[in-house]
Amino acid sequence: MRRIDVGVIGCGTAGPAAALFLTRAGHRVTLYERVEAPRPVGAGIILQPTGQAVLARLGLADEVIARGARLDKLRVLRHEAGLLLELAYADVDPALFGVGLHRGVLFQALFRAVQREGIPLELGVSCDRLDRHRDKYVIIDERGVRRGAHDLIVLADGARSRLRDELGVLRRADPYPWGALWFVAKDPERVFSSELYQVVRGTRRMLGLLPTGLGPEEGRDDDHIAEVSLYWSLAAREVDAWRGNGFEAWKDEIRAMVPEAGFVLDAIRGPADVLFSAYHDVVMGPWHTRGIVALGDAAHAMSPQLGQGANLALWDAMVLADSLEAERGDVVRALDRYSRTRRDHLGYYQLVTRALTPFFQSDHDFLGTLRDLFMPVMNRVGFFNRAMVLGMCGTADGHPWKRLPMPKD
Repeated sequence: MRRIDVGVIGCGTAGPAAALFLTRAGHRVTLYERVEAPRPVGAGIILQPTGQAVLARLGLADEVIARGARLDKLRVLRHEAGLLLELAYADVDPALFGVGLHRGVLFQALFRAVQREGIPLELGVSCDRLDRHRDKYVIIDERGVRRGAHDLIVLADGARSRLRDELGVLRRADPYPWGALWFVAKDPERVFSSELYQVVRGTRRMLGLLPTGLGPEEGRDDDHIAEVSLYWSLAAREVDAWRGNGFEAWKDEIRAMVPEAGFVLDAIRGPADVLFSAYHDVVMGPWHTRGIVALGDAAHAMSPQLGQGANLALWDAMVLADSLEAERGDVVRALDRYSRTRRDHLGYYQLVTRALTPFFQSDHDFLGTLRDLFMPVMNRVGFFNRAMVLGMCGTADGHPWKRLPMPKD
């Protein structure tokens, strides 16, 4: 196989995963990151069976899962109106489960692996544009310094990618009008365990409590204490008002919805302790041009309603490496194979996420009424329940009944 020179831009999830896969395949890889000293940040994510399978192939699954919290199901309640939805992994396969995880744990495992394998890291480099010279790509940073001469550029610099326009295939990159407030609290008694627990009221109120295990290793005395991530749906236009005068009323509302979350609220001293995450809807097609490919949120950011972001990014990295191997290092053919391979899987999750999100986060009250009427019925019908669980697992490939072939580690 032809060995190529690859520049990977972005050190979140897709970037370091791609760098590891490609380095192990014998390619020369340089990883660029704008932050001078990357460190674990963020809040809770769910590592689905798909993401677990990719990490197993990288030899990182055990260390990541060990610091997470096993999830056996998703349970959603309507406030003061009973069960809305319950999806159990075992309904598809008793061996399947999710892992509630602090995003920093995944970053830490990937970044340490990059360092162990001696992959060149260019930190503190803000990549401004690309220049093609003959058949090579040069990265030009914000100071005008030219870096590298790469056969392939991998864009993994997130939903706000500055270089995505270089592909010329972007259809849309719009911010969602809704996002979420996040806070991570210690949960030494493991009050919240084994499930992602959500409470909804209409389409304007959604509270989630996600067990996230032990969190990243940061050398503190409490690194061994379990954590839980609280998240709260909020329209972006309301964030300033919430920070200005809505904080105490917000805490009171959560206490009324889930009294057991009182210890989480007690740990929040003020609005500054709470992170607001905004989301984007990025649509491209295909995800490559001649020698450039976009992975992860740079290529297909979406609402986190289905909990697939990190898992899709990991799968992207694996498929890219496999495509290069299948085409024996021919970049043009490999990238065409990559986009064709990813089309059905990514298309399914973008479509379902876009359709489902307004039923949980929007100003349209009638959608909440429809959801509350029909979703409990669908939950009790075996076909629909199985389709929803497969969607939760991340394995639906173009259709809810068509499953991805899982990789072997």
